[in-house]
Amino acid sequence: MKKTLFKMTMGLSIMVLAAQQVQARTCAPREDVVKRLAETYGETRKVIGIARQGAVMEVYASAASGSWTITVTLPDGVTCLIASGQSYEDMAEALPPNI
Repeated sequence: MKKTLFKMTMGLSIMVLAAQQVQARTCAPREDVVKRLAETYGETRKVIGIARQGAVMEVYASAASGSWTITVTLPDGVTCLIASGQSYEDMAEALPPNI
C-alpha cells in the first residue's frame, strides 16, 4: 500500500506542479485551510509529498462522506486548493509481482 501511495503521490506532484502555473487559485494561511476542511467537510490528511521549491502537496479526505481535496502549501505558509471531488476510497492494492 505504501508503494501505491508513493506512486499516487508522485503522479499528483506532477499535476500539482502543472497546476501551480494557474493564476486563479483559492489560497489562505495553512491553518485556516486545514481547519475549514476538517470542520466543513470532515476531511483529514491522508497523503503528503514534497514538490519542487519546498512546496508540500497533501491530500485530505473523508471516508464518511467520500469528499477529497488536494492542497499545495508554499514555503511561506500559504496553502492553495488545487482540486477537490467525491468518491474517495482508501486502496490497499497488491503490487504486480515484478515490481
